[in-house]
Amino acid sequence: MGKNLPSDLGNTRLSIRNGNRRALAQAITLIESTRPDHRVEAEDLLGTLLKYTGESIRLGISGPPGVGKSTFIEALGSFLIDNGYKIAVLAIDPSSKKGHGSVLGDKTRMPRISNSEKAFIRPTPSSGSLGGVARRTREAMLLCEAAGHDVIMVETVGVGQSETAVKDMVDIFILLAQPASGDELQGIKKGIMEMADLLIVNRADGDLLAAASRTQADYHSALRLLGAPKNDWSTPVLKCSALYDEGIPAVWDEIEKYSSLAKNNGLFSQVRRDQAVAWMWSEIEGTLSEQFRSGKNIKNKIDEFEKDVANGILNPSAAAKSLVATFLSDN
Repeated sequence: MGKNLPSDLGNTRLSIRNGNRRALAQAITLIESTRPDHRVEAEDLLGTLLKYTGESIRLGISGPPGVGKSTFIEALGSFLIDNGYKIAVLAIDPSSKKGHGSVLGDKTRMPRISNSEKAFIRPTPSSGSLGGVARRTREAMLLCEAAGHDVIMVETVGVGQSETAVKDMVDIFILLAQPASGDELQGIKKGIMEMADLLIVNRADGDLLAAASRTQADYHSALRLLGAPKNDWSTPVLKCSALYDEGIPAVWDEIEKYSSLAKNNGLFSQVRRDQAVAWMWSEIEGTLSEQFRSGKNIKNKIDEFEKDVANGILNPSAAAKSLVATFLSDN
């Protein structure tokens, strides 16, 4: 095993169940590893913990850069901790395309909850994964549930057309917006708004309070134009000031209302089943991509084909077909 990775599954499982944050962090490091032996051990560990999962509320939190996602999560997290909940935050940071690193500064942006025994914060680089989340976010959520966390918040990279994968792994998708003009409102994609279960205008304080109220009204109107309520739920548009902890209790009230409705009408369990199937297909795609790139006759060809495509010598479609044919012949 690699350094700092758990080696005894039985002890690791027990430590995680007992709420040992170090063991939980090590287990997430294990599931994020791409080494084949680590993947086998990670799957074994998840298998032993699966029966302890599924009881938490999973929240996906997205919004444009600068909207205050981390501040909002800290405000909501503090409120939950004060009310007896145990929380986990999986904060996905964008990876550099050059160095493949990321800032991973979410712990420094959440000082109030980062030192609490009832909070676990895990910053993770997206590593190029689309959808605003890391590839192993689902597994990390299961580990956090097994560790007894009541509420799990997934903070996505940002908002855009690819910011939809988080919807397939959470119970409630929260979209944060900021006081904006009409043009800025248009910048948030219609598809993202349609998926949101709760829309919150943040930074509703000081000189921005009046603008926040106008933006709230604008979003109310925009959502009405999108059509009838989905699954007996009309997406609420709230405003809050995460910086000053204003409006946070009302946010939690709406989360509880949605959760109660979804459980009563069967949506909650159906969504979880659909997410499990979506997870399976995501794993199939990821595994096939890994195997494709590591094929014995593919490795040498990829660099050559990429250069030819980049230089206009080879048609991208023809290059793709040739590489796939090579991969299939190897298997």
